[in-house]
Amino acid sequence: MAAGRQRRTVQRMPAEKRMSDIMSAARAVLAEHGAHESFISEVSERAGVVEGSIYRFFSSKRDLIEKVAELWYEELLADYSAHLDGVRGTRNRLRFIIHHHLSIIKKEPALARMVFQEFRPAKNYRSTRLFALNQAYTQRVVETVKAAARDGEFSGDFSPALVRDMIFGGIEHHVWAFLRNERDLDVGQTANAVTDFVCRALNAVDVEPADRVTVAVSRIEALADRLEGLAAPDDSRARRKGELKS
Repeated sequence: MAAGRQRRTVQRMPAEKRMSDIMSAARAVLAEHGAHESFISEVSERAGVVEGSIYRFFSSKRDLIEKVAELWYEELLADYSAHLDGVRGTRNRLRFIIHHHLSIIKKEPALARMVFQEFRPAKNYRSTRLFALNQAYTQRVVETVKAAARDGEFSGDFSPALVRDMIFGGIEHHVWAFLRNERDLDVGQTANAVTDFVCRALNAVDVEPADRVTVAVSRIEALADRLEGLAAPDDSRARRKGELKS
């Protein structure tokens, strides 16, 4: 070795970084071309790794796409945490959730198709992490509906879990024409229509949280007036005078 020449060192990319690059490439390929036959080779080219490296981290193409889907849900949950808690009013919260769900389907239809068509029908789906993430994701509807029923905005004669299933099931049924490339998806219009339908069906009172106390007090006062009306006016007046004197 020539004097002064330094030995070249090869720096290996950390495993976490390599996995992240592979998953990012897979998500991009899936969005652009779907899970085609040469999916893995295109992912390896984009990620700058050999195909064998992919199989060091993922057991199969399906495993890789499932991990991408899990990351997708993790991002959605993080977005909820960052924004949904700041949304006030039951109607606004439901619209945010519905609009958000429609938006992600329109943004990444290939990934949505994989989740709806490939992963959910699998026999072991309920034991997967993807199922657990989906439960956490849709649970926000259950929480919102429960709170609205507790505060008197919604009727309590229904199952919040059933409302959740109807919202997400209805949306996913509606978007299949879009996922089949048969028509466009108007996110805003669809979100408004679904929100209106749900709120009307559940007898929503269109008020902000700050007004809930006022609404509750008004209801109590109206009930008190009806109860007082059951007694004779003279008797009720005499009772009140007697109470004041005592």
